[in-house]
Amino acid sequence: MTAVTRQEVLGLYRKIFRIAKKWQSASGQIEETIKEKEYIKNEAKTLFRKNKNVTDPKLIKQCIEECEARIEIGLHYNIPYPRPIHLPPMGLAHKQGRTLRHQEKLRKISKPIYLKSHDEVS
Repeated sequence: MTAVTRQEVLGLYRKIFRIAKKWQSASGQIEETIKEKEYIKNEAKTLFRKNKNVTDPKLIKQCIEECEARIEIGLHYNIPYPRPIHLPPMGLAHKQGRTLRHQEKLRKISKPIYLKSHDEVS
């Protein structure tokens, strides 16, 4: 990891914790605000620790883009949790075969960047 990339990652980490410190839930309830602040902190710690040994520059860049996207979406919608996506159901394909593999590939490609790591952690 280059020095510039390291500074960028550390800056994102600090930014997330500053956001968590100032976070207010959409409902304004104190219990919900505390719960959402804890979620933001725990999610950041989990994902940053999970990716601390990543050395591939492309993968690092992808993780940075995902982090920035999740920050922007969370601030925009005032929801710290990943937003759901609407993909076609998998029930159209047989349990095995070319059609199933094709649908799985399409679902993987169509998944937004801000949800890539969420499924791996959950």
